Amino acid sequence: MNITKKDLGKSQIELTVELTAEEFKPYTLRGAEKVSQEVKIEGFRPGKVPYDVLKARIGEMSILEAGAQLAVDKTLDKAIKENVTEQIVGQPQVNITKLAPDNPMEYKIILTLLPDVKLGKYRDLGIKQAKAEVKDEEVEKLITELREMRASEVAADAPVKEGNRVILDIEIFLDKVPVEGGQGKGTSVIIGKNYVIPGFDKNIIGAKKNETREFSLLYPAEHHDKNLAGKMAEFRVKIKEVFNRVLPEVNDDFAKGFGLKSPAELRSNIKKSLAAEKEQEEKRKSEAAMMEKIINAAKFSDIPEMLIKHEAEVMMSELEYNIKQQGAKFDDYLAHLKKTRGQMALELMPDAVKRVKASLIIREVAQAEKIAVSHEEIHKVIDETAKQYKNKPEVLERVRNHAYHDYVENNLTGKKVMEKLREWNIVK
Repeated sequence: MNITKKDLGKSQIELTVELTAEEFKPYTLRGAEKVSQEVKIEGFRPGKVPYDVLKARIGEMSILEAGAQLAVDKTLDKAIKENVTEQIVGQPQVNITKLAPDNPMEYKIILTLLPDVKLGKYRDLGIKQAKAEVKDEEVEKLITELREMRASEVAADAPVKEGNRVILDIEIFLDKVPVEGGQGKGTSVIIGKNYVIPGFDKNIIGAKKNETREFSLLYPAEHHDKNLAGKMAEFRVKIKEVFNRVLPEVNDDFAKGFGLKSPAELRSNIKKSLAAEKEQEEKRKSEAAMMEKIINAAKFSDIPEMLIKHEAEVMMSELEYNIKQQGAKFDDYLAHLKKTRGQMALELMPDAVKRVKASLIIREVAQAEKIAVSHEEIHKVIDETAKQYKNKPEVLERVRNHAYHDYVENNLTGKKVMEKLREWNIVK
């Protein structure tokens, strides 16, 4: 077996594997045996059809193709192992390039490699993490939101005033032409919250049930709907229902509704919760700034398109999951943004490149600093996951395979590396 190696650039190499006619002959015979088990020929048992009879019936190329596939299956791993020392990404691409009776058989393997990374400075960067501070007005704002959620409502015949919840039929026009998607029946609006656009609520105040009001408003230039942004639109609004809203007092009973004893304890818990959220956000910002510096200081060989595309797909899946967790449909979310999945994927590409580079940096730092996780640490996570899904055999099977073991190892190693990078670079 003769093997030649060629650098294709862009983190890809090509191996050309050639088997002499003599080396290929046994695979041809086994290929004939395999084909003869699948082809029914009268007078012969499956797998026992003579070569010449089989050749006459189905053609020699069909036999050679079966033999070539067997040859590839048998020699592929050996060819890669003996000729490639670099880390391989994804699955090999295999193409049979020479196949003819009584001739050498040849196939080519295209392999995508993990890019080379040369680390720059990754210690003593002096990244400052801002202190997470929670102001009293932030706590009170959240208290008000909780009161809003628990407000009681009574239908009212009086004119609309600030604080009312109003059910509206809304029609929006541009130059007297109805705006696509700008018609809403039974839309619920709390007056004073500016849910629609600035100025809308003021035009509703004073209106009575069943009254229709017409007015024009300028959409903000930064409005998400580009068709409306910066344009003067005409509104026709009919008031269907008006409700007075009564917000509950912040007293012991209100606090008990959240499992707490008093308003003071409620405010204390809210402050701690907001502080933890802000701490996480400041941590995320400082880590992002740190990784940006480390990435900019490093040098990368060509990053395979496969890695970037895969990361963009992961990010798309994460986005879709988050939208669904909020109770919305992803397709509706895209329609609202007037984007297709393809357009969204393209927008994610720059961040996908950053995430791939960050992963490569973490892997390189782990090797440079000899940061690793133990067998016990890996299996502790695997065992905990297995307990969680003990009644789901299909999940258990995935948890116990080698791929999941590698995933857990990489995940735990990545966390250890990030802890070290924070320790070396971030100052609170």
